[in-house]
Amino acid sequence: MTKNVSELFGAMVFNDDVMRERLPKEIYKSLAKTVATGRTIDPSIADVVANAMKDWAVEKGATHYTHWFQPLTGVTAEKHDAFISPVGACKVVMEFSGKELIRGESDASSFPSGGLRATFEARGYTAWDPASYAFVKDGTLYIPTAFCSYTGEALDSKTPLLRSMDALNTQALRILRLFGDTVTRHVDITVGAEQEYFIIDKAMYDRRKDLVYTGRTLFGAPAPKGQELEDHYFGPLKTRIAAFMADLDEALWKMGINAKTKHNEAAPAQHELAPIYATVNIATDQNLLTMEYMKKIAEKHGLVCLLHEKPYDGVNGSGKHNNWSLTANGKNLLDPGKTPEENIQFLLILAAIVKAVDDYQDLMRISVAHAGNDHRLGANEAPPAIVSIFVGEELDAVIRAIMSGTSYHGTKAPMMDLGIPTVPVFRKDTTDRNRTSPFAFTGNKFEFRMVGSSQNIAMPNTVLNTAVAESFRQFADVLEGAINFDVAVAKLIKDTFVAHHRILFDGNGYSEEWEREAARRGLLNLRTSVDAYNAFTDPKNVKLFSSLGVMSEAEMRSREEIYFENYSKIVNIEAQTMIVMASRDYIPAVETYIAQIADTAAKKTAVCPDASCAVEKDIIRRLSELNATAYGAVERLRQAETDAASIENARGRAECYCSRVLPIMAELRAAVDQMETLTASKCWPVPTYGDMMFRV
Repeated sequence: MTKNVSELFGAMVFNDDVMRERLPKEIYKSLAKTVATGRTIDPSIADVVANAMKDWAVEKGATHYTHWFQPLTGVTAEKHDAFISPVGACKVVMEFSGKELIRGESDASSFPSGGLRATFEARGYTAWDPASYAFVKDGTLYIPTAFCSYTGEALDSKTPLLRSMDALNTQALRILRLFGDTVTRHVDITVGAEQEYFIIDKAMYDRRKDLVYTGRTLFGAPAPKGQELEDHYFGPLKTRIAAFMADLDEALWKMGINAKTKHNEAAPAQHELAPIYATVNIATDQNLLTMEYMKKIAEKHGLVCLLHEKPYDGVNGSGKHNNWSLTANGKNLLDPGKTPEENIQFLLILAAIVKAVDDYQDLMRISVAHAGNDHRLGANEAPPAIVSIFVGEELDAVIRAIMSGTSYHGTKAPMMDLGIPTVPVFRKDTTDRNRTSPFAFTGNKFEFRMVGSSQNIAMPNTVLNTAVAESFRQFADVLEGAINFDVAVAKLIKDTFVAHHRILFDGNGYSEEWEREAARRGLLNLRTSVDAYNAFTDPKNVKLFSSLGVMSEAEMRSREEIYFENYSKIVNIEAQTMIVMASRDYIPAVETYIAQIADTAAKKTAVCPDASCAVEKDIIRRLSELNATAYGAVERLRQAETDAASIENARGRAECYCSRVLPIMAELRAAVDQMETLTASKCWPVPTYGDMMFRV
């Protein structure tokens, strides 16, 4: 590391300190006010900001700028333009105008639009998000932007997120005013996104077509050792991993990303990075940057970073715990305090969140629906597909007391004494943690654990922000007209907990008993992404987003189309990859091995006619049967994939891939994985699970 961390941190970011130093005082105040309050930027200051931004970026080695945006592809997009402008025949100057800062133009027809834009309707716009800092990376000034069509529809993930932030701020301020807060001008949504990932040696990665094309292993028998000894979790870092993590930290710190925690995760070759909280739009940008840097820096170390939710079957999948909270004037509004039963404002906010999650279980599930995440949810440390809330023993007792109209008699958290004189005594938390809960209260925040590791966190936070804003809106409508506020707020809190208590659950989310209990309570169990997508444009969901100005019905229907199309494309690529690998790698390799065994048996009996060939015959018989099964599955998969791809309707196509193609893929995998266990290592055409997970 060339500098100490304090000098390094944020060195490549046009942040508040840089703006304060480089902008005229009045210009800085105007821009800071826009960021702090969410108000529209004053266009008259744009040229001054753009020039200062350009000068700073050029000093950092930038020659180009780009409007960096989040189209509905799941990844980011960028088009680089040079700062140069010609002056005469042989001279150029470096220029960057306010117009170029505020607005860019992109070919909107080349990105997913879900039918919002026809192919010939090409114009789209990128619009500067001044609340998210610009930064320099690889010789280019990156300007975070929103992306919309020529007619103004959102074609990205950021625009609805920014709208949801505004909606939640508006309604949250109404709630705070009811409690006498006349100081707060803006309520911030803060998020910390923990990022899980796997690392694999690049040489092995290059030999696996499934990893190259799909990001996950479509075949692979379990290694003799997995995660059952629980020795990898928080274990010592391997030398290559430690070097990779050190370089990653340095790169992220330069970008002003508060990379705080790093450690080994539960599965072999799995790891996690956790940042400190940031405002949700900045946290979203930073998480996208984090994933990009993980991939780039891994390559420098001869490694590959796998961000798929389930790169290996049978071991822990990778998620992205989305830690969500609300702050006002530096105070966390989800801090219950020492006496939560007396903290009426906190209880009202808690009731609003409980109501929001219960009312919009389907949207919560949809926000994390992804073909990759379907393989993770409900298995090996991941929460189930059923949405529920864990609030902990203390808050659950408070809620039960409110519902029953009885007094809450809490007990002070006891001290933890390990009985070792040299180890300090410390106070326990008032509540344990529940690792199986999809949406858990963890002290002063809610942790949304269903988000997949490869996903953009914009949509989960858009849904959460909007649903909570709606609860706040309904609460404010009731309370603003109340004659006796204290009586009205107490009744509202009680009535809300009584009506929505079904969503609270503190038990084992993996158990079959919970599935039955959830069904009895009337909770949704949307097992697959296709099941979830079918609920997206339900009238109540359209009303929610449109009434709060977050998404129009047209924007929602376009996303619904994109969801189904994306699911189909992912499964299509996986099916095609399986067909290629089975046909050209596995089946021929097994046939070759069978021939070798047969040749060995023939040579054995030639030398010793009485020698037993029982082993050879059994291996040949079993492998021949399995190879025939695999071959048959390939042909059926080929036909099923062709049939599914021919369905014109996006919904019907996705449903066919889910119900017909995936089961055949599972059959093909089962046959090939069994063949792997019977085939000599030197004859197997690709690295095995043991090779990939333990040789990093």
